[in-house]
Amino acid sequence: MSKSAIRVIALAAALPAIAVTAYAANPKVGGAPMYETRNIVENAVNSKDHTTLVAAVKAAGLVGTLEGKGPFTVFAPTNEAFSALPKGAVDDLLKPENKAQLTKVLTCHVVAANALSTAIGKMIKDDKGAHDVKTVGGCVLKARESMGKITLTDENGNVAHVTIADVRQSNGVIHVVDKVLLPKM
Repeated sequence: MSKSAIRVIALAAALPAIAVTAYAANPKVGGAPMYETRNIVENAVNSKDHTTLVAAVKAAGLVGTLEGKGPFTVFAPTNEAFSALPKGAVDDLLKPENKAQLTKVLTCHVVAANALSTAIGKMIKDDKGAHDVKTVGGCVLKARESMGKITLTDENGNVAHVTIADVRQSNGVIHVVDKVLLPKM
């Protein structure tokens, strides 16, 4: 066998390894690894930064939905984001009698699509700097990009920053945000 044939075989054998290393692994969220083979709920329950969100999803009865086929894009507020709401707001939302309102708040963080940050960035650029994002809860968020980071403005003017983007799931993607986005009050 010639040296050039050996080089071709060696290159062909190396290509799969190069392709695997070129693919970015999911970032950790809340100190926990996030697995592309798990759904949104299966990953979220492991994040120490999303215990309030997980409790809210359970209280709203949305676990089955977010474990479903999707695809979903979830803008996932951290515990700190929930803590920034007015005192007592989270406790009130978690009460059984406020389930409809809680569901509305949570579904204003969910889009029925698999939208990675590059796709969102392209939509923002195509729309000359701001793109309307329609959520499954009926809210319209305004997506913008600043210095390579995506922000979302809710219908009340609250601005959330995507702090961790593109956490791939088996049924969509999570983007961690630093504010709770609220429906029009």
